[in-house]
Amino acid sequence: MEERLVSMTSQQSEGETELSLRPRALQEYIGQEKLKANLSVFIQAALRRSEALDHVLLYGPPGLGKTTLAQIIANELKVQLKITSGPAIERPGDLAAILTNLQPMDVLFIDEIHRLNRSVEEVLYPAMEDFGLDIVIGKGPSARSIRIDLPRFTLVGATTRAGMLTSPLRDRFGVIHRLEYYRPEELELIITRASAILGVTIEREGAQAIALRARGTPRIANRLLKRVRDYAQVLSDGIITEEVAQDSLARLEVDPLGLDHTDRRYLSALIEKFSGGPVGVETIAASISESVDTVEDVIEPYLMQQGFLNRTPRGRMVTIPACHHMKMAVPSILWANVESATTTDTIQPSLAFDTEGKSKTE
Repeated sequence: MEERLVSMTSQQSEGETELSLRPRALQEYIGQEKLKANLSVFIQAALRRSEALDHVLLYGPPGLGKTTLAQIIANELKVQLKITSGPAIERPGDLAAILTNLQPMDVLFIDEIHRLNRSVEEVLYPAMEDFGLDIVIGKGPSARSIRIDLPRFTLVGATTRAGMLTSPLRDRFGVIHRLEYYRPEELELIITRASAILGVTIEREGAQAIALRARGTPRIANRLLKRVRDYAQVLSDGIITEEVAQDSLARLEVDPLGLDHTDRRYLSALIEKFSGGPVGVETIAASISESVDTVEDVIEPYLMQQGFLNRTPRGRMVTIPACHHMKMAVPSILWANVESATTTDTIQPSLAFDTEGKSKTE
């Protein structure tokens, strides 16, 4: 799969810069107001009681700040943060080594917690609930179990697939919260703050232009900002104006709705090759040379969020607004679906267009 500028996955090469852009306190964190307010109360209560904060589960789409919030929780509690991920903990012994090295009140952050092995997860249950580890020593008739007490700690779990968590694991978290997509005005504040950290001058209109194309995701907003900064410094006077931002994003093939080349290639194939659908995901993935997982997990969610794609029992189908956005003729099957679902008198004005995009009443 080709590297996408609007991909929500992080990039290793920009890791250090990404860390420098992360807020370090709840007061600096922009957006997620309900979560911030609740976390502030829970953290203050834990500090007043000199207790470890209840275990926290953060879930939602990638790039919304789950790792940043884990770092902020540790900073607010004035304790150390240990970071790992579900796939990295292969055996129960790996988890035992991590847990036994924790100091009292430390925060352990497990990213992609839904990918923990079942055997590892079963060791985690007593550690979360009773702060103890049950270790079996020896084999056969001579085997015996010993109990190792653990310091009280806070587990912060992050996942993009909360539905894949088992009920016993999910029920052991005291604080469970979903992170929502950001509004453009919140992303504008994030971009302005990041520009100041990067030492880049940006006008409000320039920040707005980037925010509108960031898919409601701070990670994408920061990535776009850094690429626009490059264009501004090389091809302009270094100041990110609305014109510079729009020109830079056009060069990057990111359109006003945040769709990139891969998104448009998917929609074009669905409209031109398959007459708008329905078509199976394996077929369309092969037609654009992408894996099925990439299509389902990376490309389709945002298109569905924009109302450009429908997943039906018979396969994927493009929508009329997607055809209008792509400036392509609407396949006849879409009009047939509209006409079968409603009479001419009840067709909404937004759908009253012919295949050339002209009003039917003209």
